[in-house]
Amino acid sequence: MTATHIPAAPAPAEPATDARALTGKRRIAFASFVDENYLPGFLVLLRSLALSNPDVCEDFIVLHDDLKPSSVARIRALHPRVVFRRVDADHYETYAKGDQDNYLVRKAYFILDVFRIRDYDTVITLDTDMVVLDSIAELLSLREGLAAVPQFFYGQHKLNSGLLVIQKEYLTDEFCRKIDQVGRSGSYELDKHDQGILNAVLDGDFVRLDARYNFVKRRLSGDLAVPEDTAILHFTGRHKPWQGGEAGYDKAQERWREFDIDDAELHAAFLTKGAPHRDLLVHYGTPYVERTGDVDTARRVALAHIGTGDYQAAVDIMESVHIPVDEAWPHEVYGHALLSVSRYAEARAQLLLATAAPNRAATAFSRLAQIAWVHGDDETAQKYALQGLTVDPTHRASRIWHQRAVGVPAQQQGSAADQLAHVAFYMDRQGNAGDKLLPESVRLAFDQDTGPRRWHPVHAHRLFDEAALERVNARRGMVIGGGGLFIPDTMPNGNSAWQWNVPDDLLKRIEVPIAVYAVGFNAFDGQSYRATRFRESLRLLVEKSAFFGLRNHGSIEKVRAMLPARLHDKVRFQPCPTTVTRQLVDGWTDPSRREDTILVNAAYDRAALRFGHDYGHFLAQMAQAVRDLGDLAEVRCVAHSLDDERIAFDLRREHGISLPVIPMYDFDNDEIRDLYARTRLVIGMRGHAGMIPFGCGTPIISLISHPKMAYFLRDIERPEWGVSVHERNLAAVLVERARDLLADHDRTVADVHGRQQELWKVTQANAAELRTLLGG
Repeated sequence: MTATHIPAAPAPAEPATDARALTGKRRIAFASFVDENYLPGFLVLLRSLALSNPDVCEDFIVLHDDLKPSSVARIRALHPRVVFRRVDADHYETYAKGDQDNYLVRKAYFILDVFRIRDYDTVITLDTDMVVLDSIAELLSLREGLAAVPQFFYGQHKLNSGLLVIQKEYLTDEFCRKIDQVGRSGSYELDKHDQGILNAVLDGDFVRLDARYNFVKRRLSGDLAVPEDTAILHFTGRHKPWQGGEAGYDKAQERWREFDIDDAELHAAFLTKGAPHRDLLVHYGTPYVERTGDVDTARRVALAHIGTGDYQAAVDIMESVHIPVDEAWPHEVYGHALLSVSRYAEARAQLLLATAAPNRAATAFSRLAQIAWVHGDDETAQKYALQGLTVDPTHRASRIWHQRAVGVPAQQQGSAADQLAHVAFYMDRQGNAGDKLLPESVRLAFDQDTGPRRWHPVHAHRLFDEAALERVNARRGMVIGGGGLFIPDTMPNGNSAWQWNVPDDLLKRIEVPIAVYAVGFNAFDGQSYRATRFRESLRLLVEKSAFFGLRNHGSIEKVRAMLPARLHDKVRFQPCPTTVTRQLVDGWTDPSRREDTILVNAAYDRAALRFGHDYGHFLAQMAQAVRDLGDLAEVRCVAHSLDDERIAFDLRREHGISLPVIPMYDFDNDEIRDLYARTRLVIGMRGHAGMIPFGCGTPIISLISHPKMAYFLRDIERPEWGVSVHERNLAAVLVERARDLLADHDRTVADVHGRQQELWKVTQANAAELRTLLGG
């Protein structure tokens, strides 16, 4: 492919609170103009796209001037993310045309409405007389220009407009004005319609794609076979396959007829594909299960629902089929779904059935251990976890539940009346380093004594039952804080639909003052709370709380939007205590000297939500950045969790770059703070790979793949300390900003201290109020 000059991108129009505007994640869409005459071709196009690219599911914009309701329904049945947009037909009446009275000629211009789209970053247009035969992943990864295949017979100067990959630089009013000017003046090849206009406007300035992405039928004259590497076959000309086709192209038309199937055939064919996109699997698998009662498909659809956090839908589809006693995997998935909506007794029964099969037993035993642990039965949890490890000694989940059930040795407790109950996610050994540090940091904001004399721990993921309620009400107050607890999928439950597993009736009966402290709303861009249960639990929590502080203003905006107006003022700002670590740790001294290092952190949980189609781009850019950053300091990988080490593995495998790895997940809290205080710069993707070093007085650059990173930088008024993982020129931007921060390191550190001081003022003001509310 050949890249050419492209116009400058317009300023983003999205509001600051829009997740995509904060993360920079590309929104990609397909688009076609469809009318009743070309509907048969479009339906085949949709089927071919799904069957040839089962892992791809982006919005599909259907431009139309008039479609019957029955046609709309047929289109919706084939794609879960269809967006219908009516074209402005009158707009094109003023264009000069070769045959003004021919309706086909008139409608040929309607696809130009695609350039009026403003809510996507990349739009891929497909003519309705196309059929997709192979992967189009390369098209989805394109980042620059307007790309197309050059016309057959006409050399490289002119494009064929049947397929266009359009970046946002061209989705502008300015480019639309150029199209209108050429169209109205008639200064283009009139018999080429929309294609003629685009070629006149671009004058050869487009990115050339290989012919396999728009392989025109004329190349196969004489009934030649379609080449095996053809990705998109285009039936140009007057004779369309759904109208009988054209003599001399039988082999090509046979490829089209492969996808001229009914919906039931499509569903069955799709379900044979490996690694399908979750949305497509649900869309095609659900009617297939309704029609056939197939248990294995129900299992796959349920897993897809679980993967998107729609746990009740997973329960519903498993309840709709009869699962044979000896079908272990469906029982295990059904048990997982039931567990996630807190139907524990039913989940236990399903999981016990699943333990009969060796290939599912370890997972089933680990979930049984989880249920026991959630209910406070450590002895039973240990038993099940050990059974899981007996089946598979390498089973990570069973090992985690065994470690949790063993717990820590009993410590001397203080008087209940002197203690605060503390609801938090208490991280396991070798768990996420940031989450490990958080509970202690929250406690430091209240008292230098962070141990059992002053604090009664309440693990957020354990069921808050009558015994827990009694213990809490015996304390002088309750603090809820220690992470992004407002997230639906880390440890799902049906009682609250967020991380604290608390039923409403027990929450109502808490008698001591409640302080929600520095909690974050941690939903990813593209992730949502699908049920009303979360909103109801959230509203009750805000009503019950004497203090309700969230750790960034982005979270405040998100939470207020879910609450009635009367509760908005109760939601206030309380920075994460890790961001003021220097102020909280007794006897803190800044390092007299720093190591000449730059620490890099990358996160891989929910990778599809973080990177979309851009991981290859991100990795290549990071490879270049690591090379260039090496001229400034030694670059090391700091892993908050085991999965974070992947960047070092991938950089070595794909780009031949070796990075030393620091296993921070093995560090204790003092070691975490010490390492971050002694480095010169931290480039991190996890929220606490930014907030912890900042709190230790160390300059940071955030690799933004989650809105919370941008929320924090916005709060400290340093948005330039962040760069999106989707940034086109990520390496160059990252290195330039690192060089700026390191050039006068003392000044940069002083700036960090100054920004931190503003957060400390808020924390101190809140602390005075909390002392009045909670005593102590």
